[in-house]
Amino acid sequence: MIRGELVDLRPFWPADVERAERLANEPDYNGAVGTFAFEGVGSLRRRFDQDGFISDDHGRLVVVDKSGETVGEVSYVAVFHGPSSANVVYNIGIVIDAAHRRRGYAGAGLELLTRYLLETHAIERVEASVDVENTGALRAIERAGFTREGVLRHAQWRAGAWHDVTLYSKLRGE
Repeated sequence: MIRGELVDLRPFWPADVERAERLANEPDYNGAVGTFAFEGVGSLRRRFDQDGFISDDHGRLVVVDKSGETVGEVSYVAVFHGPSSANVVYNIGIVIDAAHRRRGYAGAGLELLTRYLLETHAIERVEASVDVENTGALRAIERAGFTREGVLRHAQWRAGAWHDVTLYSKLRGE
């Protein structure tokens, strides 16, 4: 368990996988900016069975409030900005359930995930790519102390169209 003041992060449990798989196939789950693509039935379960959603390449953790109720999840994926493993950074994301939004959980969850990655991996940088239209996520990433670096034009295919994303980063020591 990674403890914070407002929320905590914990590894996925088997029941969380069922919930995540159900939500991954609900088009409205990710809010007004739309969804990426549907998950194949059982695909999340197969990935969970391989590594519990925690590896050096990618990971997912559950966000819980102080009562222990699941309010969302955070994720990370390795991105390379050069050919060697010394050039790895993690790109992070968060989804907070609609019923729990606008309470500061997203910013708090992103802060905890960033701290976890910087403390457990030999990396210098964590980054996030946020849809330019997702004002809630833009506010959350800024509250988590990330610096805006610029806009990546048509960098993400989602909901049947190309979307611009704002690139943010947080360096070790910031």
